[in-house]
Amino acid sequence: MELTDFLALAHPAIAVFFVFPLIGTVVNFAWSTRQRRLQTSDGGKSKIPPVVGTEHRKLGYWLTAAVVGLTLIGLSYPIGEHIIKKQVWNTNPFQVIFILLILVATIASLVLLYRGRQRMWRGIFATLTGAGLVILGCQDGVYRLTKEWYWSHYYIGITAALLMVFSLAIVEDIYKDKSNRWRIVHTVLNCIALLLFIGQGLTGPRDLLEIPLTWQKPYIYKCDFVNKTCPTPPQPSK
Repeated sequence: MELTDFLALAHPAIAVFFVFPLIGTVVNFAWSTRQRRLQTSDGGKSKIPPVVGTEHRKLGYWLTAAVVGLTLIGLSYPIGEHIIKKQVWNTNPFQVIFILLILVATIASLVLLYRGRQRMWRGIFATLTGAGLVILGCQDGVYRLTKEWYWSHYYIGITAALLMVFSLAIVEDIYKDKSNRWRIVHTVLNCIALLLFIGQGLTGPRDLLEIPLTWQKPYIYKCDFVNKTCPTPPQPSK
């Protein structure tokens, strides 16, 4: 494996080592928080400590940042590889500058989203963060598998990241809404996100199998992927 191949492993390695364990912890605290709320709703007592709600929210903040950060890493690698190999800086420097500005703006918008308190600003920064992810995902070099979008690691991941951003944006509303409508929205969306994360766990290893190593690409990309055939290599001379 070359250095570029090791760099390609940063995205799945962070997902395995950090993001997926964090998802399990957040789900556990979410379930405990709901159980405690149900047990105390009629004035009863619960053996579940009150701190579970605070821990769920705190780890939820970490999860959103981790998912968005992981998405940016996953997008930056193929975009950067494309820029270097195609020498885009020489042919279209404006595009490179635009991509860098969008990357910085997306990170800044996420940071400001965490600091936002008013609903209008939270909506603006959440929209900017989501738009940045989508724009970066549309750049050349990203492995999107658009023909099979319903089974695409890219589309599933972008959708999960957008749900995380939206969930972060409505946290303040959850605690202010006495009718629990925002809490229900939060629960439904994050259940969908959990299913998407499971899909990520399945499609990620598949993509690692489909994307060849650097030294393999010149030969692999000569294959006919529709008919699943590859050119016969020349026989060594005797």
